[in-house]
Amino acid sequence: MAHDGTSVLAIRAFEEMGIGSVWNPDRIVIPFDHIIPSNKETTSVLHRKVREWVRKQKISNFFDIGEGICHQIMLERFARPGMLIVGADSHSCTYGAIGAFGTGIGATEMAEVFASGELWFRVPQSIRITVDGALPDMVSAKDVTLHLIGKIGAGGATYKAIEYYGETIAGLSISGRMTLCNMSVEMGAKAGIVPPDDVTFGFLGARPSQDPIYADSDASYSDELFFDVTDLPSQIATPHTVDNVQPVSDLEGLPVDQVFIGSCTNGRLEDLATVAKIVKGKKLRVRTVIAPASRSVLLEAITTGAIGTLVDAGAVILPPGCGPCLGAHQGVLGEGEVCLSTANRNFKGRMGTGGFIYLASPETAAVTALAGEIADPRGS
Repeated sequence: MAHDGTSVLAIRAFEEMGIGSVWNPDRIVIPFDHIIPSNKETTSVLHRKVREWVRKQKISNFFDIGEGICHQIMLERFARPGMLIVGADSHSCTYGAIGAFGTGIGATEMAEVFASGELWFRVPQSIRITVDGALPDMVSAKDVTLHLIGKIGAGGATYKAIEYYGETIAGLSISGRMTLCNMSVEMGAKAGIVPPDDVTFGFLGARPSQDPIYADSDASYSDELFFDVTDLPSQIATPHTVDNVQPVSDLEGLPVDQVFIGSCTNGRLEDLATVAKIVKGKKLRVRTVIAPASRSVLLEAITTGAIGTLVDAGAVILPPGCGPCLGAHQGVLGEGEVCLSTANRNFKGRMGTGGFIYLASPETAAVTALAGEIADPRGS
């Protein structure tokens, strides 16, 4: 998989290699999601070049603007347990939510995959993380994920494969597991994997099966970590690192200029429904932009009434895609502005050169949008 932001570089490298045709056009997926609709003429020219190359190579799995975020599309349509999937995007580890080994690679490496269908890997060591305990009310998978990152650190799992176990993990929906695996790379991990179970197979439905892969009963790990989240408070990552995590209650009352709800981390129907339930019948006090993760998510959110509720509350609905997450357009921050975001990164310059990004759950984002300042959903 390569999206509009990385396929351009991969195609350039592919052509410089002098290769005429891709190894298998049916195994390549190219969604447009990062800068859609085009924000300027330069982007439009690059988009056109990719479209032309896709047609030339007869790649059928091409998704033009509005179909959704690359990782969401991969989970909705292509990924299966036991697969090895590479994406020219660091958050390709999302596919571990259903037991696939998904990992990010560089654009030049993707050119090699386009050409040969093969790539060299160093097999990572594995870390086993067990999470137990029933989550408190208004605390969700994003809070668990931020808590783990805060404890393990941004480099604590560098080039490791993280395997997630425990009753808390088993109780998460596929959306929650996608959030968890998506942000494994924020600990430096090569992959994050939840072993397939009944929840997984229920999500996959009639999708063609592939043999799932599980750890051996006597598997050894480079480290084993245990967490109990029974009393976990709502979590927030403060600027400018994802592992700078503390309870939301410590920052209550901090004014914000924007709330962003969406991204490959928290733009699914479950997330939008959660926000809609919290804001129903109320008015937002700060500009709030919401980007559904895919066209199917948007359609479901329309059908269930979530979109109507969000618009009525004052939210702005963006096309399915990455939206403001990478700071390309549709919500770029001005100098000194503060954003409470459900995305996965808060690096300096991520959403605007002078902005400040706080990462939190959809629950925290919803109550913050209502208050106009950071608020703890447990006390709202």
